[in-house]
Amino acid sequence: MGQTIAEKIFSAHCKKECRAGDVVMAPVDGAMIHDITGPLAINVMKEMGGGKVFDPKKIIMLFDHQIPADSISAAENHVMMRKFAQEQGIHNYDIKEGVCHQVVPEKGRVKPGDIIVGSDSHTCAYGALGAFSTGIGSTDMAYVMKFGELYFRIPDTIRIDANGKFQNRVGPKDLILTMVGDIGADGATYRALEFCGRAFRDMDIPGRMTCANMAIEMGAKAGIVPPDKKTRDYLKGRCDYTPFDLESDGDAAFFEERSYDVAEISPKIAVPHNVDNVVDVSEVAGKHIDQVFIGSCTNGRYEDFVEAAEVLGDRKFSDDVRVIMVPASRDEYMKVLKAGLIEKFVDAGALFEAPCCGPCMGGAFGLLAPGEVSLSTSNRNFRGRQGSTASFVYLSSPSTAAASAISGVITDPREV
Repeated sequence: MGQTIAEKIFSAHCKKECRAGDVVMAPVDGAMIHDITGPLAINVMKEMGGGKVFDPKKIIMLFDHQIPADSISAAENHVMMRKFAQEQGIHNYDIKEGVCHQVVPEKGRVKPGDIIVGSDSHTCAYGALGAFSTGIGSTDMAYVMKFGELYFRIPDTIRIDANGKFQNRVGPKDLILTMVGDIGADGATYRALEFCGRAFRDMDIPGRMTCANMAIEMGAKAGIVPPDKKTRDYLKGRCDYTPFDLESDGDAAFFEERSYDVAEISPKIAVPHNVDNVVDVSEVAGKHIDQVFIGSCTNGRYEDFVEAAEVLGDRKFSDDVRVIMVPASRDEYMKVLKAGLIEKFVDAGALFEAPCCGPCMGGAFGLLAPGEVSLSTSNRNFRGRQGSTASFVYLSSPSTAAASAISGVITDPREV
């Protein structure tokens, strides 16, 4: 019987045939920590006896959640992490590059066939490049940093076959929200999602990142797009990589198979307070909003801001809405800057911020007061996620967010 992509990746790392359900100790190709979870992992590693990390070249440290520091405790965490990096000889760390899940792939720290772990649930985003990439807890991360390997139960795979062409102003975020609504918040728990079909082959890397990023919102262990020419083109100049075929065999055993015709998908929105509470935008159109956030590791790339700019046109954002825009990295910021879009957005009434997680996790800025409503292009809308537990967060695509920011109420982008 053939193998899935996940089974092939673990077989290559463990140097033996691996199947879904097997429990294996597998070496990792990269381990990522950031300024929120990193200090916890470092402290646990010290409790385990300290010593040197298994390979400083494979440890990736990024400051993105509370950068610049928004409290004394955050500043102390930054100092502690910088000191750890210096002591360990870790050079893959930065305090200014942006959101970890954007910076890791754009700096060439992940490639097809890798096993990457990160002490953040949305580490599954790197599966857009054909890696098995997953989030782990800080205690597990401490073990990985010390020994360079970790126990895994190889997951079963759910194959997603998406075909067709998107309608105007409908895209990858609407597709992944559709999937989350269908599969549910726990419908893919400890499964690998394999994103296949013409729609994914036609999709650019940023769109694939959006989909892989939100695999965790269905409980998935990983979300993987089979690597192809677009993957190879993206990796050129970013890392040393010898292309090889990596796709599931024709006779591989899947836990489940699902099909989507993206031409039938309309703009979607996740309504409070769960990501799988997904409806058509038309069902909540006219709902008043107080804030729009365009950014995050889900939709903070240049292409997302181009999408928003196309909807905006020569209009202004509503005076009744705070519009906060945050690119996912310095590289993405510079693309938007050189395209003249920052001036366009600021003239329209937006606040354009330096690359970081921003309002996504209710950290440094953009918090909501009781009763306020946010429309966000990020990945989670849990109660209290962006501020008060009495506030409300809706999730959408950049097109829907921009259209709604113009009108001041939730709006179908096709009507603008």
